[in-house]
This record gives sequence, C-alpha cells and structure tokens, in this order.
Amino acid sequence: MGAVDRVRISPVVMPNANPTYPHPRQEVRERSVGYTVPMKPQAERQSLVPAKQTTIDPAKIAAVQAGLLAWFEANRRDLPWRHTRDPYHILVSEVMLQQTQVDRVIPYYRAFLDCFPTIQALAAAPVAEVIKAWAGLGYNRRAVNLQRTAQHVTTELGGVFPRDVAALRRLPGIGPYTAGAIACFAFEDDAAFVDTNMRRVLHRLFVGIDVPRPTASEREVLDLAVIAVPPGRGWAWNQALIEFGALDCTARRPACVICPLQAVCCAFPAIQGAIADVSRGVRLKPESAFSGSNRYYRGRVLAALRDLPVEAGESIDLRSLGRCVRDGFTDADVPWLYEVVQGLARDGLAMAAEDAPAYDAGAGDPSSDYGDLRVKLP
Repeated sequence: MGAVDRVRISPVVMPNANPTYPHPRQEVRERSVGYTVPMKPQAERQSLVPAKQTTIDPAKIAAVQAGLLAWFEANRRDLPWRHTRDPYHILVSEVMLQQTQVDRVIPYYRAFLDCFPTIQALAAAPVAEVIKAWAGLGYNRRAVNLQRTAQHVTTELGGVFPRDVAALRRLPGIGPYTAGAIACFAFEDDAAFVDTNMRRVLHRLFVGIDVPRPTASEREVLDLAVIAVPPGRGWAWNQALIEFGALDCTARRPACVICPLQAVCCAFPAIQGAIADVSRGVRLKPESAFSGSNRYYRGRVLAALRDLPVEAGESIDLRSLGRCVRDGFTDADVPWLYEVVQGLARDGLAMAAEDAPAYDAGAGDPSSDYGDLRVKLP
C-alpha cells in the first residue's frame, strides 16, 4: 500500500444491521488521549476526509465491518458495564479503565458503585471517602476529577448528563475520548473516537504497519474512524475495535495467524517481521522504574493517610508519615516529603490538618518547622 490508503467513499450500510445491538462494552486497555468527532449525516461524511487521500474500496470497508462485528459477537467478554446504559456508570467504568487492566477494574467498579450508587451520592460524598473507595486503583487524581464531574452534573445540570459529544466535552474532567465513549456506550450515538487499541487496529487495517512508529497522523486515523463506523451500529463497532485491539491485534503479539481480517489487513504479513525487528533492538515502549519514583511515594503517602485510625483524628505529622512511607527516613528528608504532600494537595488529594508554622529562611531548618505539620485526606 502507498503512504496511506484512506477513505473517500460513500458510507457503507451493513445488510440487516441491528441498531439495538446488546449493550455496553468491554476491554483491556491502554488508554491515551483520544480524539472525538460526532458522526455527521451520511451526506457529510466525505467532507471529513482531506481531498488528497486516496480511495478505499467500499467493499473493503464492508468486509472489515462484517468481519470485526462477527468476531466481536463470538468473542466479547461479559463485563458489568456492558449491562447498563446509565451514563454515570459508564463514566465510572471509563475513568477506571484509564491505565488499569479490565480484570483489575471489575471488583473496584462494583465496590465503588456500592459506595456511591448514584451521581448525586458521589457528588455529596466527602473527598476523603472517595479517595478511600479508590484505594488500590492508583492514579488517584482520577477519583477527585470524577467527583468534580459528578458535582458539576448535579449542581449545574440537575443531575442529567448531556447526550451529545460537544456538550459532554464541556464537563470538567471529560476529554475527547471519554466524551465519545459516554455518547456511544450510554446513548448509542454513532460517535467516532480513538484510544490506543482502536488506533492500532485502524492503522494496521487501513494504513499498514505501525512499528517502530505509526505512519498516519492522529487526525488521519480519526478520519478513518469516522468513515468506518457502520450507521446505527456505533455501540457494537466501537466496542469491537477496542476489544479486538486488546485481545487479538495487540501491540507486541498480534494473533495474525487466526485473524479473521487477515485477507483485508494492510499490515499483514509485514507486521510480524516489523515487530520482531523492533524487539531485537529498541523496546516498543520503554518503561521507567516505578519503585522509588515520585508517583510511587505519592501512592504510599495516600495509602498511609487512608489507613490512619479514627482515634488519631485521621491526621499525621510529616515525620511520622515519612517513617511510614520510606525506609531510613530522617529529618533531612522532611523538605522532600513536604513537596510530595504539597503536590498531592494541589491535586486535591491531601491537605494540611493545621497551618504550617511560619518559616523564615534565615531563621532555621525547614525540617524543624514542617516536620510537625499534620496532614490528612481532604
């Protein structure tokens, strides 16, 4: 295939398409920043694709749609958020699935909704209780941002979620991907949006190999996503893209041998050799060490604050906190820990239980001042 074999076609309508395909969705995903475009009327779709793009045979679009939807019907997992169209429940699942594997999310999703069964319950809860309910999922800012979204919907919108992508984008804490996912998975809108799994599948099917780096831009992949959605089947289609990228068309071990789309995939068979070449050289995604990182200690601080006994007033001084989170902690480490706590406070995850004593840089050691500062959850 040339540079990009992309779309400028009349939309393909799948024969016998069923607009009431069973609900919600699934996935095992790596999330990344998404791009969302509300589906245009049929006659307008062609205008979304730059004129320089070449044409993809409508028969290929139809073959990909039919093959992927059939695969999804046979292989989709039974996940709890697939049994609801409540936009609040969909929002909770989407936020949890960011950076967290599906199998880990399932018990937390159920437990979180047990604690906060409605958006009103989440909006009214103390921040500390929300952070405690989030314990174990990591990336704790997600919990605070989720509550902020709930509070906005409750106080500003009467507890009713917007139904269209543009309005959802205006909610605090809602990015392009999440807005598209709520519109699609809660309201069955034929929205086009992409995450890591979806981007990989679309790129390989319609453009070609994506390692060591993609050859199509984010905008170009989103243009493909817009064209590829079967009218009236956006819910099933977007779930299928996510699931296929999570289970079969994976980043490092795609199951090309048994792939039902092998005959129409622009990356086959070259993708296997390309991945092997990259594996012998540079890793596809270098990973930095987590243990000892700032994020690691932020997590340990939050864990220590969550575990404080009620009789302690649910606050702790910095010196005692330091001994809980770092082996060999000394007074010399107090300024470092103070900065960690300050970062958590800026993110709404922690707060000082009392004001810090005034500190004059010429009057003494900051550890003697800040060491007695007491910290607690918000």
